[in-house]
Amino acid sequence: MTPRRQRMVLIGIVVMGVAVSVGFALQAFRENVLFFFSPSEIVAGDVPAERGFRLGGMVLDGSVEREPGSLTVAFVVTDFANSIPVKYTGVLPDLFQEGQGVVARGRLAEDGSFVAEEVLAKHDENYMPPEVAEALERGRAVGAP
Repeated sequence: MTPRRQRMVLIGIVVMGVAVSVGFALQAFRENVLFFFSPSEIVAGDVPAERGFRLGGMVLDGSVEREPGSLTVAFVVTDFANSIPVKYTGVLPDLFQEGQGVVARGRLAEDGSFVAEEVLAKHDENYMPPEVAEALERGRAVGAP
């Protein structure tokens, strides 16, 4: 084989390797993407039945029910147009409360309820990490007359 032909074969192998790697990366990305849906989209049937997804909305006031002696909690997530019952077993985040925003990751059960694997409490846009708030307070104290 001539040196020119060897280089062309090597370039072809490298290009094929890159193409296969990109294909595997895209496939892994597609399998791990979790879409975000509102209760209205779930009621409308716009969710994938065979895949997990994220449900987002507000925790309906008066809907939180805890099973005594366990970490299982049931609550209702609403977008004020439709509501979806959610069941979760685990430790809830500190910010979780009725009337607050929440994002739950999980799947739809056969009865139409949502079985959450993870619950994240959303905070409002005024949230500030404690370290930043302390730094601002220290800055005000130093700059105050």
